[in-house]
Amino acid sequence: MSNLTALVTGASRGIGAAIAKKMVLEGLTVIAPSRADLDLRSGSSIESFLGALTRPIDILVNNAGVNMLSSISEASDSVIQETLQVNLVAPLQLIRCVANQMMARRFGRIVNISSIWSIVSQKRRLTYSASKAGLNGMTRALAVELAPYNILINAVAPGYVNTELTRQNNSEQDIHAIKETIPLRRLAEPSEIAETVFFLCSERNTYITGQVITVDGGFTCQ
Repeated sequence: MSNLTALVTGASRGIGAAIAKKMVLEGLTVIAPSRADLDLRSGSSIESFLGALTRPIDILVNNAGVNMLSSISEASDSVIQETLQVNLVAPLQLIRCVANQMMARRFGRIVNISSIWSIVSQKRRLTYSASKAGLNGMTRALAVELAPYNILINAVAPGYVNTELTRQNNSEQDIHAIKETIPLRRLAEPSEIAETVFFLCSERNTYITGQVITVDGGFTCQ
């Protein structure tokens, strides 16, 4: 896979950083733009970034996302629009661009990072759950459309992951309580999510497409 180039969004920390690290270790060329390079809130930023690329993208991982907690009464137009733009519209815009190159070469791997909150939900996850459920639907639709060109597209839906953001948003007491709700009784490590993503992106994956693969320690089985 040393001849392949991967574009990974949101790779500065957490799951995205683990995915980028795994791909580099496996010999891929990884493009991991910062927000200054690629602002997913802006269609013009996406267009200019993609237009400046000097090499074709073989693998795309749409990892970047926002999760602004909001109930129906808190979901302002700006929250709705930004959540849907970053979590759903931007991935579609990126795929629309790189798919043409992949179709011409008859090879491509795309993974969209979804969430368990696209499958189950809880209070104040309205806009986030809606955006990630949309991402799942987009994944299935594009899998059918792109399959004749040997382009495989899947989604990975992580559960609770041991990231800096998780630690920022939850106290140690909160995290202990969360672990008790997970059959495996622990959070996932970012590297575990990265392993799943890498397999789906690799040439070893020859037949899995259109799937939403949940990596949550059994949380959604209950």
